[in-house]
Amino acid sequence: MSSIKLILRNNKIDKAGEAPLYLRVIKDRKTKFISLSLKLKPNEWDEDKQKVKKNHSNSTRLNAYISQKVADAKGEIADLERRNQSTTARKLKEAIKGKPLTNFFDYSDNLCEKRKDTLAYSTYKNYKTYLKKFEKFVGHRELMFEDITVTTLKDFASYCSSTLGNNNTTINFSLKIMKIMFKEAQKEDLIPLDLFPFNKFTVKKDKSTKRYLSSEQFQDFMDLEVSNKDKAQIIKDMFIFSVFAGGLRFGDMLELKWKNYDKKNGRITKIIRKTNRQHSVRIGQKAVEILEKYQQKDQKQEDIIFPFANIDKTYFTDKEHRNLITGRAIALSNMYLRKMGKRLELPFNLSFHISRHTFATRALNNGMRIEHVSKLMDHSDIGITQVYAKIISSELDNAVDKYIN
Repeated sequence: MSSIKLILRNNKIDKAGEAPLYLRVIKDRKTKFISLSLKLKPNEWDEDKQKVKKNHSNSTRLNAYISQKVADAKGEIADLERRNQSTTARKLKEAIKGKPLTNFFDYSDNLCEKRKDTLAYSTYKNYKTYLKKFEKFVGHRELMFEDITVTTLKDFASYCSSTLGNNNTTINFSLKIMKIMFKEAQKEDLIPLDLFPFNKFTVKKDKSTKRYLSSEQFQDFMDLEVSNKDKAQIIKDMFIFSVFAGGLRFGDMLELKWKNYDKKNGRITKIIRKTNRQHSVRIGQKAVEILEKYQQKDQKQEDIIFPFANIDKTYFTDKEHRNLITGRAIALSNMYLRKMGKRLELPFNLSFHISRHTFATRALNNGMRIEHVSKLMDHSDIGITQVYAKIISSELDNAVDKYIN
């Protein structure tokens, strides 16, 4: 329950001998004061009757004004408590002051739609999917930012873990998207800066494991025979090419055109799909040899190099279509690679992204400076690349333990 009372703040008497009149709202033992923009002398206020005394020249008018403010406040409180059980003192204060509260789901959905053209389509879909997951947990859409407390986050994390079976990485990603919405709403001055429950709750991060092919495993992979008529050969060549071309991501490999290849200088230059930055990397001789396999006499600059998927004009203009084509291609490529991995008896499932990790570990093992590896991988921060340096360091420690102890 909440309570409301008129309070003359006698501890704030000004030089004219007048004190400000406030509405005091108490909810769950939390108190908020709301100014009525009125000042009275202490002898003009009747505390027991909660009204201005007749010795004030405008007592009738002021009492009518005050009565209306109290009635409005009580009405707002009743309406708010009827709609939502998680009403707080701060929310009551904002409602009484007439400041509109911001619905979390409405704001988040609108933000996603506004950013749809600037976000990668996969990122946009992830935002929508994880917000829907949170909505399913809540059970309704009548949720204001102020309703999301530390307890809400703890309960949601528990739901993700126990009910959905999510690991900590997935839970943290769910919370990360919610954080983004809070930060954006704060930038727009829709919610106060101190309204950020994530500062008081964290989920322990799972230890990251980067899978990669060792030198011996990668050599075995290159020596593995597959059908030249099968797409398995194409994906195998793409994997090897990526390792010798700076760890190019699958999406960029899939849409690589001959116009992106500078044969004279042995370079690949293209706009990276994930970062939207132009990236240029000199490729190794093995990568050049792979490209020579796919060259044709009548090829055009706009032709796709690796014919693994149906990359048409719509692919480059329609994000949803591109996401569908890429998703199917990833699934198909990983199916072929898993089969190859089983033939090689690898202790993990082989996927295309492992080519990127393989490039990084090989480059560092061969003495390439970490900042150069970071640049070749188009990382925005060298800290992202340092995880590979830790892998190399760990391998050295294991080697010492094995051969010296």
